[in-house]
Amino acid sequence: MSDGCPAGGLFGPGFAADPYPAYAWLREHAPVHRATLPSGVSAWLVTRYADARRALADPRLSKNPQAHTAEAHAQGRVGIPGERGAGVMTHLLNIDPPDHTRLRRLVSAAFTPRRVAAFEPRVRELAHRLVDGFAGRGEADLIDAFAFPLPIYAICDLLGVPAADQEDFREWAGMMLHTTGRRGGVGRAVKRMRAYLTDLIHRKRDDLGDDLISGLIRASDHGEQLTEDEAAAMAFILLFAGFETTVNLIGNGLHTLLRRPADLDRLRAVFDAGDDGAAGRAVEELLRFDGPVELATWRFANEPLTLGGQRVERGDPVLVVLAAADRDPARFTDPDRLDLGRGDNPHLGYGHGIHYCLGAPLARLEGRVAFEVLLRRLPDLRLAGDLDALRWRGGLIMRGLRSLPVKFTAERMTGSQ
Repeated sequence: MSDGCPAGGLFGPGFAADPYPAYAWLREHAPVHRATLPSGVSAWLVTRYADARRALADPRLSKNPQAHTAEAHAQGRVGIPGERGAGVMTHLLNIDPPDHTRLRRLVSAAFTPRRVAAFEPRVRELAHRLVDGFAGRGEADLIDAFAFPLPIYAICDLLGVPAADQEDFREWAGMMLHTTGRRGGVGRAVKRMRAYLTDLIHRKRDDLGDDLISGLIRASDHGEQLTEDEAAAMAFILLFAGFETTVNLIGNGLHTLLRRPADLDRLRAVFDAGDDGAAGRAVEELLRFDGPVELATWRFANEPLTLGGQRVERGDPVLVVLAAADRDPARFTDPDRLDLGRGDNPHLGYGHGIHYCLGAPLARLEGRVAFEVLLRRLPDLRLAGDLDALRWRGGLIMRGLRSLPVKFTAERMTGSQ
């Protein structure tokens, strides 16, 4: 038992596989709780929905780690490992207004509902192409063969990474996803991405296109005061945040559905009927029930404040536990039950306030298309092997499966449909 919490304790063995009992205990007994994280950093965990929503929008909680915990950040104990050494810290997850307002405005046009909707045919084409690669085998690891590459290729297309270079990005993203620690592959992958993005920005200046990096260059050239470091950091965080959240949305969602065959069949019927509204509600419920982002990214108190009855001192790290808030019975009816038709569902899966996830519309699109293509192409999709043998990546911010082995009736002939 750790931190006074039962159910195996916070961050203990088995916690990543099912953190929800521990979070339920915290919600009831210690809703704003000072915990020692696996990195050794002490931080406040906020677990109730109402407190979480307030904290996410509270301007007294800064996103800038250098203002309060420069030493911990330099040691790779807060933030994204390797980002400081690679010089990509000036991104949306690490800055406050007015810089945050300025930089977010520059990229917001790329994620308008209209632009995201126009991207759907490309996402659908990518999804079918990936299924073509394994549909004839009758089995696959859906993380490695589908959930991981789909958002990588999609975000590369959006950024304007040439097709010839996208496999390099897939390799670097894999290093970031599957290794941890300051001395591991994460730092090396971040540095390689940084070097590549800097070079790509220089190359695109002579050959601007309709992609996001070209848009950042145009904004910079028209007096928007976007530095080269800011452009590279922006491209990096859009790639980093834009792929891992969607990997986990698809992986966690499929895991949830495959464990509930009746719900899986219900969602397949929704897709067969072409009911876009019901499909959208189902994706929102999967986001609430077992979402890709377990804890919101780091915040630091700019001044002493009271949060959920607890005194938070200036400089204290604060982590909002989205996974706990989204199962708060004070806000959601029967929150531990999956309800694909849930209507009143203001979950916090992509945050709240000015730092609400910029790429949420794209992630939702990718998730909806991914579920539809898989369920319609593979009508008897089922889990393979022992559920208890599945391994989870227990990172502090994100939570997702390392693999998801499945079986299905092999397609006799493959081809995009």
